[in-house]
Amino acid sequence: MDKVTILLIDDQPAKLLSYEVILGQLGENLVKANSPHEALGLLLKLEDVAVVLIDVVMPQIDGFQLAAMIREHPRFQKLAIIFVSAVQIAETDHLRGYEIGAVDYVTVPVVPEVLRAKVRVFIELYRKTRELEAMNRELEKRVAERTAELEAQTEQLRRSEERRSIALSAGDMGSWEVDIASGHVEWDDGPYRIFGVDRAAFEPTVERIEAMVHPDDREKIAVDAIVAAGDDRFQVEFRIIRPSGEVRWCFGAGVVTRGSDGIAMRMNGVTVDITERKRAEERQLVLAREVDHRAKNMLAVVLSVLRLTKAKSTPEFVSTVEGRIHALAATHNLLSATRWQGANLNQIVDEELAPYRTDHRRRIESGGPPAMLLPATAQAVALAVHELATNAAKYGALSTENGHLSLVWTIDDQALVVDWIETGGPPAVEPRSLGFGLSIVRSSIEAQFRGGVFYDWRPDGLHCRLSIPRAQIVGPAPARQPEQEGPRDMTGRRTRSLAGRRLLMVEDEVLVGMMAKRILEDLGATVLGPYGGLADGLAAARSERFDGALLDFNLAGELADPLADLLIARGIPFVFITGYQRDSIDRRYANVPVLPKPLEAESLERVLVSLLDPPSRVTVGA
Repeated sequence: MDKVTILLIDDQPAKLLSYEVILGQLGENLVKANSPHEALGLLLKLEDVAVVLIDVVMPQIDGFQLAAMIREHPRFQKLAIIFVSAVQIAETDHLRGYEIGAVDYVTVPVVPEVLRAKVRVFIELYRKTRELEAMNRELEKRVAERTAELEAQTEQLRRSEERRSIALSAGDMGSWEVDIASGHVEWDDGPYRIFGVDRAAFEPTVERIEAMVHPDDREKIAVDAIVAAGDDRFQVEFRIIRPSGEVRWCFGAGVVTRGSDGIAMRMNGVTVDITERKRAEERQLVLAREVDHRAKNMLAVVLSVLRLTKAKSTPEFVSTVEGRIHALAATHNLLSATRWQGANLNQIVDEELAPYRTDHRRRIESGGPPAMLLPATAQAVALAVHELATNAAKYGALSTENGHLSLVWTIDDQALVVDWIETGGPPAVEPRSLGFGLSIVRSSIEAQFRGGVFYDWRPDGLHCRLSIPRAQIVGPAPARQPEQEGPRDMTGRRTRSLAGRRLLMVEDEVLVGMMAKRILEDLGATVLGPYGGLADGLAAARSERFDGALLDFNLAGELADPLADLLIARGIPFVFITGYQRDSIDRRYANVPVLPKPLEAESLERVLVSLLDPPSRVTVGA
């Protein structure tokens, strides 16, 4: 008499071993599975499964859920299922199990004789059923010619139902089957949805599916490679590229079915969209490196301040630099208190004006509604207030005994408006060109945040209005903010090694952009930008003519991937500049140079010259 199969399912190896010892006396074929996923794969592959022994309590998918999944499959609707429980089973649990299709319960500790007796009964019932099935097959054989068409339709429906059942409802999942000999592929609705294609317009074949897989991952899912590996069960993670260009992560698991001669006949399996899980893992990785990232950013800002500050004497230089660094440090402390989720505008103003209130007491007024600014915005506003206060102390209202300063702000649906009003001081005279301090105010607000800066040089003193978009305010309380890409350290060069080159620069930190542009222009390049956001960078890349590009990897919380992909598609060389490590950048950019922060001008020049030096390179235009 042929042996039948008893499938034992439990996540604890010790319990599986005990069941194997108890049921070994029956002389049947015992197969063990350590997880529900493994059990489902084995059921598709095994023949003559008479009884399934399922542990009720398992991680992720419990015994009741697994039994429901098994029952959905047409092959296993009458399969004998026995639940094993080490905890007290309530009456409602018994009813739930019987509704699903359980035929019996066994409690732990298991009585060997009882378990063997129960299983033996169902084995005998299974054999009787198989005998009846054999008789039915004999009868069907006699009328095979008359029922051939009906059998073909029934088989097609059975396979369709099998694929539908495998696609479990939990998660974005779909099932498929591949006829290895013909290359024909059958999908249920799931893969069409995952791959982003229309069922009516897309006919799945092995070649078309592999063409939609990311080039770096095609070898993983190649049918020939899977069959040649010799393992009839496989699991793999891979990326697909939808027709829209979107990249999605998938998990695939399947079983290879072979004929009696060992030749692979078909593959059955499931595909799950795991993009959200992958993105969560990437976010965790970014957060783990954020401390190092922010430290490098702050160093780069300080170095940019040092290099861009000009003074007539060393003491004046020291005083100016100390004031600017103090403004950054004070804002950094406020941001650290909220774990870099934002800084209160009122506290920023108090910190920056505190030294002047000591001498001028009530001649300085400030205030406005509560406003919590994004980290990068807080740093820019702190520097702006510091530079305006320094200018007022040297030349404006705070340089006399009768001067008065009013710093007030309002918020509407469109913007945060900050009014800096000096009165009672020397007449304000519009300079021929703004100094570095007031240039910081204008550049940081206008270029970095698309805001507005308006200077009004009046006889009674300087009036300055800062307009910052409402999107830069997160409200009166701290809120989660996107990571900010920091500045870069560059030293000046006087060579002309980049003469005649047009370079696109996309950088969200104003100080870094100013410094980088000066360095590149000293090397003879024409700089387009710097553009402070991803949208502006994409617009410039599509409309401007340039030879190469410098990309900040993180633009105010938005990765530069879309812009990088556009440049690659158009054959334009570029370099990433970032505080992140190389392994934080997608592998599809493995051939793109990455310069770490703080940046050295020599390294930048060397990389750009190597990218742009070939004389055959043609300038690309929109």
